[in-house]
Amino acid sequence: MVPIDILSFTRTRPVARTPKEITDAELTVLEALWERPRATVRELAEALYPDGGASQTATVQKLCERLEAKRCVARDKRERPATYRATIDRAALIGRHLRGVADRLCAGSFTPLLTHLVESGEISDADLQRLRERVANLDEGGAPPPREERE
Repeated sequence: MVPIDILSFTRTRPVARTPKEITDAELTVLEALWERPRATVRELAEALYPDGGASQTATVQKLCERLEAKRCVARDKRERPATYRATIDRAALIGRHLRGVADRLCAGSFTPLLTHLVESGEISDADLQRLRERVANLDEGGAPPPREERE
């Protein structure tokens, strides 16, 4: 094996920076917000930590602040207490993450990701058939399906 000098290693293609990654805890808050149009921190804390207390409420508050900084939620300060709502839906978040993986691992191409799913058997026959139908629809000049069908 040839040793690699990490300090002198340079990429031939710069990696595009995606918005900050969403942590598992932040995703849990987003999922709770996707289930309701808006919620206060207390409502979210009660939904996520039914037997929780002040420390769990503080945790949810911090997670909401982080998600707001990442532009995944918006806070309505006009209401007291303030309410939060999701500003990104599941399909958009999936797209953001897949774009990041494609950029980092596949030089921006989705082909290796799709090829891996198909060849590894990770994708079900039913999902594969749905993909075939969607590609055929796009080839015929059709529009992509509505977001709720993609989620």
